[in-house]
Amino acid sequence: MPILRSSLLSILVLALLAGCSGEKADPARPRPIRLTYSVFFPPTHVQAREAVQWAEAVEQRTGGRVKIDVFAGGTLSKAEQCYQGVKDGISDIGMSCLAYTRGRFPLLEGLDLPVGYPDGLAATRIANELAAKYQPAEIQDTHLLYLHAHGPGILASKRPVRRLEDLKGMKVRATGLSAKIVELLGGAAVGMPQPETYEALQKGVVEATLCPVETLKGWKQAEVVGAVTDTSIIGYSTAMFVTMNQARWDSLPPDVQAVFTEVSAEWIDRHGAAWQVADADGQALVAELGRETITLPPDEQTRWQEAVRPVLQGYVEQAATQGLPGQAFLDDLQRLVAAARD
Repeated sequence: MPILRSSLLSILVLALLAGCSGEKADPARPRPIRLTYSVFFPPTHVQAREAVQWAEAVEQRTGGRVKIDVFAGGTLSKAEQCYQGVKDGISDIGMSCLAYTRGRFPLLEGLDLPVGYPDGLAATRIANELAAKYQPAEIQDTHLLYLHAHGPGILASKRPVRRLEDLKGMKVRATGLSAKIVELLGGAAVGMPQPETYEALQKGVVEATLCPVETLKGWKQAEVVGAVTDTSIIGYSTAMFVTMNQARWDSLPPDVQAVFTEVSAEWIDRHGAAWQVADADGQALVAELGRETITLPPDEQTRWQEAVRPVLQGYVEQAATQGLPGQAFLDDLQRLVAAARD
């Protein structure tokens, strides 16, 4: 009996070892390259879903050689810490807003200027074209995969804003260059990332938010505002990065790098189109909840345009102090926006 028990035990141990080590022993099935992806959008947001589908496409086209674990909702790194987190290796890949670390991206801040973007697809395409053209040093400490950018910013407020005078002294959530826009319009800018805005509006920490209309559904902010003012005449955008830790990128085989580049190029328009849909959904929710939508009359639109003009010149001057081609960047930006509006 002791011999039988010993034999059975040996067989069991060998079976367990075979089961545990079978994948390792098969040279045709090497361990996949596992990467982490920090996304600041909540998991239900359309842009978080696009991030997941991007990761799935990379996995599929590499034949399972790469597996990407997506951490949405800022669970791996907070929105304002995401870029530094990628640089430091807290996450291998990250998606967040350039504007959340104001001053870190002095040339690409120009993408957020109030130049009257017509929609998110145009803003996304323009952001990638200019990043590719200028290749600024500010993004060379990670490997930029692509950018995307939302549709024209509007003003969502707890009380109606029909004229510039209605905005005077109002506490408005804004980020990056949009904070300067708020100040030039007469408001009091309060900087905070998008995930904190709902509660800030709800509790009266801010009275309004300068944002794309999609946030009114994507971040549920329509629940805590009373009116929406169409300010697309000074439509700014917020550019968002998808970038990878440089050492991690360098460690990838060339054919795997090629897949990342290929899929990322395709996802530029996918994100842009998703912004289009999200804006339409946000506008539909505003109507459904009965929130007032205000269209500025032509003379008021002109006043708003004139009010924000100094932010354009300020960007150029600030860039010049750092030896950056701000004027050339702005000229290209306005040319591309004008072409997209035609």
